Amino acid sequence: MGASAVSGADGRGPEVAALHPMITRVVRSRVGNHPAAEDLVQETLARVLGAAPRIEPGRLEAYAVTTARNVVASHWREQATHTRHQPRLLDLEEPPSPDEGILSAEDRTAVRAALGTLTADERDLVLAHEVDGVSTRQLATRFNSTPGAVAAQLHRLRARLRAEYLVAASRTEPPTERCRPVLAALAGRDTRRRREVGVDEHLDTCDFCQVVGGSLTIADERRVVVDVATDRDIVDARQAVRRLAAELGFDAADQTLISTAVSEVARNIVKFAERGRVTADPLPDEPGIRVVARDRGPGIPDVERAMRDGFTTYGGLGLGLPGARRLMHTFDVQTRAGQGTTITMTRLRKDPG
Repeated sequence: MGASAVSGADGRGPEVAALHPMITRVVRSRVGNHPAAEDLVQETLARVLGAAPRIEPGRLEAYAVTTARNVVASHWREQATHTRHQPRLLDLEEPPSPDEGILSAEDRTAVRAALGTLTADERDLVLAHEVDGVSTRQLATRFNSTPGAVAAQLHRLRARLRAEYLVAASRTEPPTERCRPVLAALAGRDTRRRREVGVDEHLDTCDFCQVVGGSLTIADERRVVVDVATDRDIVDARQAVRRLAAELGFDAADQTLISTAVSEVARNIVKFAERGRVTADPLPDEPGIRVVARDRGPGIPDVERAMRDGFTTYGGLGLGLPGARRLMHTFDVQTRAGQGTTITMTRLRKDPG
């Protein structure tokens, strides 16, 4: 199915965002420092945002207070129900950790296997620098090269070794030829190389690389990557993107709008696709943030209908895509039946002047 792009945020979005401190006070007065407090605040903001177009001027604050109280009351009822049924739940303990000696032997085996993928010259270069401490200048003389070229080659070889080590440690052969280049690009933290090999697209369709490369995908300091499968992951995604927005200079109101939009698209992943991934990056050419939510679910059969306010197929608030769209400056949906959905949304930072 084609794309749907929408520019602009809802006119009452900033007005709703300005209610954040008041809603926080109402929620905190009832739950204190409970871990769910911020989640309840965000849920209240989402509900108020969805109802805002129907609320008369001057009544938004009163509606927000009532909504906050209702959200908290619902939370306590759910907690009470969970407590009553908890004795019926199985308490599955984690299996005991393997013997440290076995782990050490497996680690050495994986390192040897990774080194075995290099040529003799490549292996000599890496071992001379990493083990013997030979400088890049000395290596450049030995290999008839330049220090810069040697440093670049070492960087590429280290990335390959990290990727091969993870493959060997998994004791599973990669399912496709693209897996090794993708893992190496992740390990090398090379943005250009990531684009060339299509890292993000490949991760959406390859369970092997998602698992094996999990420790590598969070290596970028300015990139947020959160795998989403549970309600707890929704909270983690929202908080992580909010922190990045703060680092990028967004004010508190914009941070609220962005994190609420993330909550909505992440909740759609959990409800309809079971699992997916939310990533966030600074915009490369403008002061802003880009959020991408990808899943491998059934896809959206009717994007136009799904973008209408109030539309829902699971009995929820119906704020998901329409609510997120109103909060961001651009919003794009790409979906294919049986192959999943990718939502890309951006918000620009206000000019400090």
